[in-house]
Amino acid sequence: MIRHPLEEEIHKVCRRHQIVTRFRAHQIVNRFRGHVAREDGNVESALVIIPLLVLFLIGAQIIAATNIRNADLALAQGDAASRAISQEFYPDDEIIEIGGRVEKIRVLITHRSHTIPQLVPGLIELMGGVPTTDVVGVAVIEPSSS
Repeated sequence: MIRHPLEEEIHKVCRRHQIVTRFRAHQIVNRFRGHVAREDGNVESALVIIPLLVLFLIGAQIIAATNIRNADLALAQGDAASRAISQEFYPDDEIIEIGGRVEKIRVLITHRSHTIPQLVPGLIELMGGVPTTDVVGVAVIEPSSS
């Protein structure tokens, strides 16, 4: 089979290109393996990232606990005010009478408790507490009109 000289030159160039492409691909793979095989900085990164993550979770835990407590406080105060006006009391409500001879003021005290979600397991128990909020709402009972 007789080939044209130009065709043979094209085949030579293509073979060279394939060899060069394979060599470059091999170089790229070897560089990547070299970068992955080196573990410079992995231990240092872990020593920084793990305490930083724990610190972030502790901050998020404090923020969540504070916001839950504030929301429960507002709800307990609202419950106390509405019950004092309507004079519908629950069995766990406390009624305290304050005052002297002329007129006694009755004060209603309500309690509300809520469990705090734990973002860092065992943190609250480690600090010696329980993961709940216990808030109190206080309101003056309106005198009945009857």
